[in-house]
Amino acid sequence: MRIFCVIALLTVLPLSGIKAQFAEEESAVSMGVVAVKDGKLSAEVISGGIRAFKGIPYAAAPVGELRWQAPQPAIPWKHVRSATKFGPRAMQQPIFGDMNFRSNGVSEDCLYLNVWTAAKSPQERRPVLVYFYGGGFMAGDGSEPRYDGESMARQGIVAVTVNYRLGVFGFLAHPELTKESPNHASGNYGLLDQAAALKWVKTNIAAFGGDPQHVTIGGESAGSFSVSAQMVSPLAKDLMVGAIGESGSLLGLQPLPTLAQAEQTGTAFAASVGASSLAALRALPAQQLLEAAGKPGAPRFSAIVDGYFLPRSPAEIYAASQQAKVPLLVGWNSQEMGHQALLGQAPPTADNFRAAVQKLYANRLAEVLRLYPAATDAEAEQSATDLASDRFIGYSTWKWADVQTQTGGKPVYRYLYARPRPAMTPGMGNATTGLAGGVVKGDAAAPPAPPARGAVHSAEIEYALGNLAANKVFAWTADDYQVSKTMQAYFANFIKTGNPNGAGLPAWPAATAGAGGQVLRLDVQTRVEPDQTRPRYLFLEQK
Repeated sequence: MRIFCVIALLTVLPLSGIKAQFAEEESAVSMGVVAVKDGKLSAEVISGGIRAFKGIPYAAAPVGELRWQAPQPAIPWKHVRSATKFGPRAMQQPIFGDMNFRSNGVSEDCLYLNVWTAAKSPQERRPVLVYFYGGGFMAGDGSEPRYDGESMARQGIVAVTVNYRLGVFGFLAHPELTKESPNHASGNYGLLDQAAALKWVKTNIAAFGGDPQHVTIGGESAGSFSVSAQMVSPLAKDLMVGAIGESGSLLGLQPLPTLAQAEQTGTAFAASVGASSLAALRALPAQQLLEAAGKPGAPRFSAIVDGYFLPRSPAEIYAASQQAKVPLLVGWNSQEMGHQALLGQAPPTADNFRAAVQKLYANRLAEVLRLYPAATDAEAEQSATDLASDRFIGYSTWKWADVQTQTGGKPVYRYLYARPRPAMTPGMGNATTGLAGGVVKGDAAAPPAPPARGAVHSAEIEYALGNLAANKVFAWTADDYQVSKTMQAYFANFIKTGNPNGAGLPAWPAATAGAGGQVLRLDVQTRVEPDQTRPRYLFLEQK
């Protein structure tokens, strides 16, 4: 029959017409196979018309001589490539015991991304979300169920998760690396990976029914830090129309290291592993490097001001109004850190809180106690929680929102996520929740951990992305699903229009510069509240 059709077409159509006919037939297979720049991909078909394309290489494997180089173009393939399994995750230790991966092991060969789409034609041009995972730039993966893009695809969005290099593989700077670089820079390879992925999306996302001119980037924790970085990098700031930041930015209380400082750290690390040259460093097995970087006393490798990806400090770029001029949806959680980060094992009493604050702020004790009151033990416990959270990640997220409101030229929508997770499902035993939302098994004889006083770090991810059902640890209630429905609707509206507001949702006003602003409190009863925290952050940024 096919041969007969071809013969029939030859009698009535020129060759160009036959090509067009077959192109239409290929499009009509409802995106089961797509053609990107480097070759064709076959999808995993999910119910409801969703197709997932997993493990797509967006850059060459950063191995051998490409270890500690900027990402290079992916190697094209000739045959249809199966995209039904996640690629390997970046080199990392299991430092967060509650992280849940679906990826194919750990490898330096890790530069893969994943796409979820419900589009049936490349002509649909749906809005795109590119999401960067958290994990302190030391762990994490685009395969984690909490980031799964299926639910967002059902909202009419083409969802993308991206793997990027971590730790010593993603952020090592070294004088020899700087010397060999055409950009006279080293470090920040993980951020360069993300920028390369955004360029890949710009080139290829139309094949999945996405709009290359309508890409919003988002992320949580280190992913949120990454969003704040991509917004100020000349390599990426023109590749987005919106940004979402959940808990964290590079605008923290401590400035980022300079290239020179990071090179010194890298040189010392090389010496610690017996590598007297870059060639010797590259010759070391990846596992050996990973283990060396994980030893007590080893340096923490993270973002730096390298002079290339980050030409200047993020604070300077934002202050100079040289960042991406895009709407920003940004916020953090009500208990980003527990009081233990401030008080250690000491009970959270008023006396212990005052003693801890005295050590930290010496002559400013009265001012701290005005902003973080401790008239009673209960009040002191809450203030210790607030201060620990602010120092950990609240301040940097606030500063990002504040400066973007002043210099970004586009609306900023700020939230406080306050819904505590529910109880764990029966049968978990004596377990505690970790930063990734899973469980860490505890000593069966130890007393159970006290309930959280609020929404802990990373608690909002499954709610925001519509993935509660994927997390079997918690006994989700109808209230939890309602909070998720509300939060995901805000996110989806923002991705589509640059404005989170929509029918059936409490009105969310854009932030205003200076005092007197408002913040959306996301909880079972979502509502707008006056922002009363600004004085705390103005105090913390005083030198």
